[in-house]
Amino acid sequence: MLEPAYQADVVIVGAGVAGLSAAHRLTSQGVTVAVLEAAPGVGGRMSTEKVDGFRLDRIGQLLSTAYPELRLTPGLDGLVLRPFAPGVLLHGDGRHHRVDAPAGARSARGALRAVRALASAPRGAPGPGLVAASRRAAFRVLPGAGQGTVPRAARGAAPLGGAVDQARLGAALTRLAGVPVERLLARPELPAGQALAARGLPARTIDGFLRPLLAALLCDPALTTSSRCADLALRAFAGGRLCVPEGGAEALPELLAQTLPPGTVHTGVRVTSVATTSVTTAEHGEIRCRAVLLATDARTAAELLPGLRVPDFHPVTVVHHTTDDPPPHTGSALLLDADRGGPVAHTAVISEVDPSRAPAGRALISSTVLGTPPSDLETAVRSHLARLYGTPTHRWETLAVHHTREAVPAMPAPHDLRRPVRLLTGLYVCGDHRDTSTVQGALHSAHRATTAILKDLGAAGSMHRADPTPTAQAA
Repeated sequence: MLEPAYQADVVIVGAGVAGLSAAHRLTSQGVTVAVLEAAPGVGGRMSTEKVDGFRLDRIGQLLSTAYPELRLTPGLDGLVLRPFAPGVLLHGDGRHHRVDAPAGARSARGALRAVRALASAPRGAPGPGLVAASRRAAFRVLPGAGQGTVPRAARGAAPLGGAVDQARLGAALTRLAGVPVERLLARPELPAGQALAARGLPARTIDGFLRPLLAALLCDPALTTSSRCADLALRAFAGGRLCVPEGGAEALPELLAQTLPPGTVHTGVRVTSVATTSVTTAEHGEIRCRAVLLATDARTAAELLPGLRVPDFHPVTVVHHTTDDPPPHTGSALLLDADRGGPVAHTAVISEVDPSRAPAGRALISSTVLGTPPSDLETAVRSHLARLYGTPTHRWETLAVHHTREAVPAMPAPHDLRRPVRLLTGLYVCGDHRDTSTVQGALHSAHRATTAILKDLGAAGSMHRADPTPTAQAA
């Protein structure tokens, strides 16, 4: 419990991943920190509901092993990531088509092999390159359980288009994986859909693969997102593996909170106003400090600091089902709908990816609906999932439906990927709304904010760190 006269070098308002990672960077440099969170627990939008032994994410944003800040953020050494099967599984024209990211491909021919829809390919353990990379990283990447097999796909009718179209896509992703981030950020900026078309990619490839993939990564099926942000997301996809934290999304913020010095995080404390040298709380009055960092969501930040821009948001609805008879064939793959034949944008038997999310003997299927959900959501989702998985769903039990109206900040072109984190000397702001609307963006904005704070506090020697280089960014 905070005392009214409590003082700290820096008060951080908000205990989401941005605020908690900022607290780690500051405390590691000898700066005293108090993190104030209005909610009863930490994590913000990265929360997980527990129902009868199931762990159900409210938003379920995907991570990538290629996110640099997962390696650079103090406090995440113990993070365990559970990867999906490599690439993604597309449902199109009534069939499943597996598409691998072209990691390591060095030519159009190699890229073609990497992205070609494969027929009945068994899903084995990750290759030695991934294992070696995971050992070098600060987190662990564990192979998914029950990888399963994929039914035969029609090669010529794949959603990617024909062999030439597939070769173009593979070559484009391969090039993207090798482009330095600063060069990506210097490219001309357009809405993502227009930029992809301008690069000569055929409409079938865009609509059949890139649109559903970017919808899963950025929650924007309309592809209005800045092409620079889309390029960062595709770069991470091409260079890493999609994954989720073991135990649910909340595992990441909870790990950050648990590894901070005792007494750093204070939940149930509502901040009513902020200044450069103090915050006022409803429960404890004024708390004095040397600097204040707002690490809340965009709307809360604007309420505390009128004049801050509130972006538009992408609504997200996550529907969780369980059954004792898991869908066949898909294993631990992320399943995308290339045909856009229903409300579900992407779905997975998430218990195959992370067995800790479901009791033994039960399958957990988590499905994401983007935008405004239909009025007959339950019926429409069940019908769509039956087509996607090729199995009856009428006996599946609905565990929870989580609708978040302001789930993901929109990033339409033009989008400033480095919105200022220093408002005044002594007053700072960070979060996914200041960078890219991903976990990587939230962590990177906190990195930038703490660099500015340490500089302004007059830290010397090891306490002074240069602004992270552009290569530390990803989607």
